[in-house]
Amino acid sequence: MRRVPMRLVVVALLILVQLVIPARADSTANEIAYLLKVIRESPCTFIRNGSDYDGAAAAEHVEAKYAHYKSEIKTAEDFIDRSATKSLLSGDPYQVQCEGAPSLAAEWLRDVLRSYRAAHAPPQ
Repeated sequence: MRRVPMRLVVVALLILVQLVIPARADSTANEIAYLLKVIRESPCTFIRNGSDYDGAAAAEHVEAKYAHYKSEIKTAEDFIDRSATKSLLSGDPYQVQCEGAPSLAAEWLRDVLRSYRAAHAPPQ
């Protein structure tokens, strides 16, 4: 069995990393764009600091927080945690009310993200 030179292994790994990182960044950007679209187009009521907002107003607020924290956001989960979980002013959690009692907006978005990923998973 012939040994593969270490330089060749290192070069191959570097090429692989360069291919994977942009794909992951594109994937994260697509996931965040999708989450913002779902918020914007949702017929649900979004509750922030005791006030009700429609999807368009909620998306505008979350986008502004996203712009502020963008350098700290590496994943769609980071986006949810930084931009769509709670008020910076009061510390109160954001809520969403679609039917029945309100639920935590962060959990609602995590469910949306899980559904998106399941629908866009590569075939096995």
